[in-house]
Amino acid sequence: MNSNNNRQQSLLLVDDERLVLATVAQGLSRAGYNVNTAESVDEAEALLAGGERPDLAILDVSMPGRSGLELAERLYSFDDIPFMLLTAYSDQQIVEQAAACGALGYLVKPVDTRQLVPAIEAALARASELKGLRVTGQQLQNALNSEREISIAIGITMVQYRLGRKAAFELLRKTARSQRRKLAELAIDVINASENLNLGS
Repeated sequence: MNSNNNRQQSLLLVDDERLVLATVAQGLSRAGYNVNTAESVDEAEALLAGGERPDLAILDVSMPGRSGLELAERLYSFDDIPFMLLTAYSDQQIVEQAAACGALGYLVKPVDTRQLVPAIEAALARASELKGLRVTGQQLQNALNSEREISIAIGITMVQYRLGRKAAFELLRKTARSQRRKLAELAIDVINASENLNLGS
């Protein structure tokens, strides 16, 4: 495996068993990952609050106090940090909970680095795909919003200047070009100006 690919990949390993934590962290560091560790959910949350943003978190499910699943739900809902789970036993209910809260992988302990690295690589690849889909979705949403705003601005211009749709669009396009602005930006200004006029009346 080419560790150079992983050089920049950072992992957060959360496990209450110090020996497991030290052994796995050491193995993953040797495999080329940048590894941070925490012995509890509270310690992991303190790292996150301090600005730590791992590419992947690896969480032990069963820990005294708060469980790894609790942290998993926070990572999924608020921090947008991908994670996988480790557990001491295979339990269908935990597998279902793990899937429901967005886990990208699930391994039964004891694990060694040879097992863990392929699972980490698969989880990182999946996380990258999901991020790409989110970005594409956001870009599509932005494009739809722009289209909607341009359509509204065309409608306002048609009414204001008693123009047909094509003529109103051309007028907006020429204005945007002369002001060296994007049409979508001008459209937002037209909508805001119209709303302010309506509020004034």
